[in-house]
Amino acid sequence: MRWGLSPRGPGPAALAAARSLWGPPCLPCRPGWRGTARRLLVRSVTGASNELQNSSNGRYRETVLLPQTNFPMKLLGRQQPDLELEIQQKCGFSELYSWQRERKVKTEFCLHDGPPYANGDPHMGHALNKILKDIANRYHMMRGSKIHFVPGWDCHGLPIEIKVLSELGGKAQNLSAVEIREKARSFAQAAIEKQRSAFIRWGVMADWNNCYYTFDGKYEAKQLRIFYQMYDKGLIYRSYKPVFWSPSSRTALAEAELEYNPEHVSRSIYVKFPLVKPAPKLASLIDGSAPVSCLVWTTQPWTIPANQAICYMPDEKYAIVKCSTSGELYVLAAEKVAPVASALKTTFEVIATFSGVDLENGACAHPLIPDKVSPLLPANHVTMAKGTGLVHTAPAHGMEDYGVASQHNLSMDCLVDEDGVFTDAAGPELQRKAVLEEGTDAVIKMLQASKNLLKEEKLVHSYPYDWRTKKPVVIRASKQWFVDITDLKTTAKELLKKVKFIPGSALSAMVATMDRRPYWCISRQRAWGVPIPVFHHKTKDEFLINSQTIEHITQLVEQHGSDVWWTLPPEQLLPKEVLAQAGGADALEFVPGQDILDIWFDSGTSWSYVLPGTDQTADLYLEGKDQLGGWFQSSLLTSVAARKKAPFKTVVVHGFTLGEKGEKMSKSLGNVVDPDTIVNGGQDPSKEPPYGADVLRWWVAESNVFTEVTVSSSALSAARDDVSKLRNTLRFLLGNVADFNPETDSIPINKMYVIDQYLLHLLQDLAGKVTDSYKQYDFGKVVRLLRAFYTRELSHFYFSVIKDRLYCENASDPKRRSCQTALAEILDVMVRSVAPILPHLAEEVFQHIPYAKEPRSVFRTGWITTSSIWKKPGLEEAIESACAMRDAFLGSIPGRNAAEYEVTVVIEPGLLFEIIEMLQAEETSSTSQLSELMMASQTTLLPQEPQVMPADATEHTGTFLINLEGGDIREESSYKVIVAPTTKEKCPRCWKYTAKSSDTLCPRCAEVVGGT
Repeated sequence: MRWGLSPRGPGPAALAAARSLWGPPCLPCRPGWRGTARRLLVRSVTGASNELQNSSNGRYRETVLLPQTNFPMKLLGRQQPDLELEIQQKCGFSELYSWQRERKVKTEFCLHDGPPYANGDPHMGHALNKILKDIANRYHMMRGSKIHFVPGWDCHGLPIEIKVLSELGGKAQNLSAVEIREKARSFAQAAIEKQRSAFIRWGVMADWNNCYYTFDGKYEAKQLRIFYQMYDKGLIYRSYKPVFWSPSSRTALAEAELEYNPEHVSRSIYVKFPLVKPAPKLASLIDGSAPVSCLVWTTQPWTIPANQAICYMPDEKYAIVKCSTSGELYVLAAEKVAPVASALKTTFEVIATFSGVDLENGACAHPLIPDKVSPLLPANHVTMAKGTGLVHTAPAHGMEDYGVASQHNLSMDCLVDEDGVFTDAAGPELQRKAVLEEGTDAVIKMLQASKNLLKEEKLVHSYPYDWRTKKPVVIRASKQWFVDITDLKTTAKELLKKVKFIPGSALSAMVATMDRRPYWCISRQRAWGVPIPVFHHKTKDEFLINSQTIEHITQLVEQHGSDVWWTLPPEQLLPKEVLAQAGGADALEFVPGQDILDIWFDSGTSWSYVLPGTDQTADLYLEGKDQLGGWFQSSLLTSVAARKKAPFKTVVVHGFTLGEKGEKMSKSLGNVVDPDTIVNGGQDPSKEPPYGADVLRWWVAESNVFTEVTVSSSALSAARDDVSKLRNTLRFLLGNVADFNPETDSIPINKMYVIDQYLLHLLQDLAGKVTDSYKQYDFGKVVRLLRAFYTRELSHFYFSVIKDRLYCENASDPKRRSCQTALAEILDVMVRSVAPILPHLAEEVFQHIPYAKEPRSVFRTGWITTSSIWKKPGLEEAIESACAMRDAFLGSIPGRNAAEYEVTVVIEPGLLFEIIEMLQAEETSSTSQLSELMMASQTTLLPQEPQVMPADATEHTGTFLINLEGGDIREESSYKVIVAPTTKEKCPRCWKYTAKSSDTLCPRCAEVVGGT
């Protein structure tokens, strides 16, 4: 603050503006000063009314209007979870979804539930996801929308099948596909029931009797129709291509089913490919006296037997070098000469350099197979990041390699079977050896024997693993079903521009994952899933699928489920028309295929079954960040393929739940936090107390969910403390409106106390910000806004200031009713603001509102309502200026009872004096609004210093800048706060030091008691 006096006094306009502070029209907001009061309001203070509330003695106790409510201050031990269960029953949690679906409202909000996987107990990831969805749904429902939310489960797939088979042990080998499916279904159903019970316990609103399941016959039939739709458009095809293959699961995997192990160890090698046919330009650079070899590097030696070519980058510079150790000549990229020489612990002499294009039409000898030639071919995927700049190409074992093979008609024969073992075609030295184990060792020894191995070294790098078996995968070519996503990706990326992503960075992350995907393999070689509805010829490489077969199969599946594919004979699976057309015999030459659909295709088609209406577009998809390459993407691609539109308007992406130190939760590490233990407590309640579902929900809401979310006992304990403080705030509000009826007792806003008006002004601002934060799905901001409001503005400031007026004035005094009018509005806004996050607490509070005609559910009575006339930014001038003086006073008596002091405020004549004078019209008062704000026993307001001051008085000076009407009215005024111990005695009723003697009432209390 600047010190000194304003050079001029206020003009008439300024005085008129000041006098209109708490009546219409209200003053404009003062730019640059918003929030000043909040900084000043945080100082709590001991006052007479604080002591009074805690006192149970005194003959006037019955005349004091202390809070009255049955709402409990604390819920100890099992009381919290037990009360939540009681509230769920009493307040109709289970009927709420059905009730809101029957409302006649104009808007509908659709949140499409991404199906959790039905293979285990509920965990913290489930809690984070389901609670976030429920907060969003409850908010939109309270805003007046009809909610469409159908919970679902992803029920098929390898993880369930593996768990079932591992539990059966050796017995699993003799099971038929039908038996595996039966046991997998039972396993999934048991997991669903556990998860459903947990979701209900957490207060998640839904019709839990009507969910969707990917193993439901009607769902499967819809999925098969989408499959045929895409097939009919030429978007689904069968081809022999390299795919990620899991030897441990014996099936193809999609990119989304991989996890990368950064600690994987590969045996990387440098290999010579002797040059047998140099290109003309290269031949002119070689004198022919020394052998020349192309140098390649690979981390997967087992793929060398399948080599078909060596690729180079046409635009790069290459070099012929002479090795100082062997005297041999090598060809490699010019920029890789130094690093490769270093890796081989030798030196290279550069003989000549040339452009990559000069390698065209050259060829090398295969390093393992005599008389086999590996041509030198140009390719754009060659990089200089690692290796030698020449890339070993095995089309059966690489996505880019496959592209080169297609272009140049190279062989794509695969020498590796479904178990990851070399086939007999690999030769006697390799056959029946596991490629990632002894097979690699055998290849390296063969290269040593042929004198084509230059070096072997261990390399620690990131490598793809099967996400369920946790074992490494290989890339191997096999006949699979694929979705052609080349054109789909282009359309999808255009459509994504119209989708809102929260956080915004998730859009680029999703596009990046799509760009990395060359094609989508949708076939799996397992039993537990939806069959790919295709019949294969017994002897020829032909298959049968058409509109007739699909319609027949989908009807069977819709009625009986997809088990029919394994239980019915082929002649019953094929429609009569098809059998008749084939004369009966030929059609029976076809047998049902044994591949099932990728579970991402299963869940990705959920939009077609779940979303309402002809539009079938959800307002919101909300899932973890792993779904950017999973469900978000498969949903988008199937929707674009079937109808050229996105299935969602907004996508919210949250992070993963991690342990206290930021590590991934796992049973092996022993750091798994069970949400059931959080809600109901553990075996030792002193270490694992029962927090209840609302604390779990508060923790979810307050977490920065757009990054990784850590779970710890300290975070949960802090969440419990927050909820306890909120509970006590709400209890104070309930207790102090016990004798208040808003319909008959409310005070018009322009007749309310200034500080009460000010709180309504702040309340409207809070309501707007809370609503906007919910709208943006920023629930953490909602928590921060509410926590700041109920701790600073209410508990630390407003409640301390108003207690004397609440407790000691006459019950029906307008001053007290003014306060209660504000409290009733604060209670209503607070309960509704917090209801989506803490539904149990909100309903409990609603049952205790004393003036409610009948207890109703807060969720059936709408969202926050505020009045535009509450908005009075000019009030901030009055309260902030008074708080600046209050702060000076309280700062001078730290830890003391403010009621033991008298305060004199001296303000030079001007606008500031006019403003403060409206808080206290008379010169000296113990009951004015200024006195209440100061919490002193008596306040004196003077335009100049008193001639005589008490000897024990202290002085504190400052200035305050008034800035009204957008800067048109500006005035900086000085003030002085003089603090002196009071000369009066403590009133035995209100405990303020305003009585003539300790056994007589002060004038205010005498009037109140005498009038009762």
